[in-house]
Amino acid sequence: MEKLIINGGKPLRGTVKISGAKNAVLPAIAATLLGQDRVTVLDEVPNLDDVRTISEVLKTLGVKVQHVPEQCQLIVDASSIENITAPYELVRRMRASFLIMGPLLARLGEAKISLPGGCAIGTRPIDLHLKGFEALGAQISIGHGYIEAKAPNGLKGARIYLDFPSVGATENILMAASMAEGLSVIENPAQEPEIVDLANYLNIMGAKIRGAGTNVIKVEGVKKLVAHDYTIIPDRIEAGTYMIAAAMTRGDVYIANAISEHIKPVIAKLKEAGVTVDEDVDGIRVACDHRPKAVDIKTLPYPGFPTDMQAQFMAMLTISTGSAMVTETVFENRFMHVDELRRMGARIKIDGRTAMVHGVDYLTGCQVKATDLRAGAAIVLAGLVAEGETQIGYIHHIDRGYDNLVEKLVNLGADIRRVDQ
Repeated sequence: MEKLIINGGKPLRGTVKISGAKNAVLPAIAATLLGQDRVTVLDEVPNLDDVRTISEVLKTLGVKVQHVPEQCQLIVDASSIENITAPYELVRRMRASFLIMGPLLARLGEAKISLPGGCAIGTRPIDLHLKGFEALGAQISIGHGYIEAKAPNGLKGARIYLDFPSVGATENILMAASMAEGLSVIENPAQEPEIVDLANYLNIMGAKIRGAGTNVIKVEGVKKLVAHDYTIIPDRIEAGTYMIAAAMTRGDVYIANAISEHIKPVIAKLKEAGVTVDEDVDGIRVACDHRPKAVDIKTLPYPGFPTDMQAQFMAMLTISTGSAMVTETVFENRFMHVDELRRMGARIKIDGRTAMVHGVDYLTGCQVKATDLRAGAAIVLAGLVAEGETQIGYIHHIDRGYDNLVEKLVNLGADIRRVDQ
């Protein structure tokens, strides 16, 4: 098992290039199951553990997958699918594996998936996925740890209202509806940029999708989708993480390839905290030469403040001037980083889904662990400003979502290295 060792106190300076979005590439890889007649080449694919996991899931289905990390490419040949069952040992590693159910239902009329796993940040039930599939005419059965869906007569277009704008459910239903007979209308869908990216990719393959990114998506089903190459959008959460890293370390960093339109709430809150943020067509520059001011944040579905940035922003608040409230409305168990930040000297009190953060003059390095993906990022940020040495264990969580994190931070001037325990 590996760990990260960080010696804090180094301002980050320079340029960092943002990789393809984790939350966009996983549904895109699942969507390759819908493409026929030719090989698919996905570009700007980040080198992440989650990409390798979902690639292994596709291989168990008989799909040919080749990952070329040095070229940021994934090559997929889904012209033949030999199996409709995704096994427990793979699906338990990553919740997004469940995204293959929609494409398998649409193309083959049948899918069998192990109940999913993933980060322990909340319940994230799959009932909205199943509700959508049932509305499209699928028959669902659950037993022995698996969910089986069948549509022997094919899927039929339907009107589907989501009780909550779930990103995963929107993506899964969107892929299933793309080949359903007739018109499907998805009301109250997720509106994240990753939803728009998936819809754009499906449309390039021949789907007829309108309204992605709004509160109503309309899908006119087609009989066949043809495989097509596609380039994944940049990762807005990775971009936001480096923006906060620049602000916390009193640095000056240009985040190349970041799309400011995708992270407006983060930019707004950084500016409110007194951080300099300059946007242009190629990226975002973040600079700060003082302690940021404490500002309140409240996570909400897009276009609100992203829950995936809550932990990182809280890390910045721990060394800000003043006190601030952090309210988490999306996941009920997303304060697991708090205990680790407290070990480093942070002053945080939790009351239900709200945390009160009182800024301190400095944090101190110690042994901590990454309890989940974004919590791990928050601990890394804290380590970058902490006095002395910080050792971070359980970094496999971080590897699920950050491409070449150590190399990118080193190039910005951080003292961070990866070692075997």
